[in-house]
Amino acid sequence: MLKQRLKSIASYALILIAGLAVGLAAANVPRWLTPAYIEGDYKAYFPDAKTKVVLYATATCPYCAKTQEYLKAKNITYVKFDINESEQARKEFKQLKGEIVPLILVGNRQIAGFKPEVLDSALQQLH
Repeated sequence: MLKQRLKSIASYALILIAGLAVGLAAANVPRWLTPAYIEGDYKAYFPDAKTKVVLYATATCPYCAKTQEYLKAKNITYVKFDINESEQARKEFKQLKGEIVPLILVGNRQIAGFKPEVLDSALQQLH
């Protein structure tokens, strides 16, 4: 009887663990399938030839603030466009099919979200 009960408890525990594992994996599938960046010709979005980094952001976005701190710490010059304050910035953000901020243009790469390792790779590509 005790043996049967232990087997039953072990079976339920395994089912619970398997369910949690599947749930965690399913939650990460969109992130796994999303490319780190999109390559394209973004020259039209840079205000001048000297500008190498463009940041589409909002004033209330914590990851936008982190991106700005990160770029400043690396002495990277960038131009910031606030999509809540500027109609032109909002229009460009939509043209770029932006869904989240920060949206960062570095050379020919578009990076959605604050991803330091992807940003570093794009910045190295500029040199």
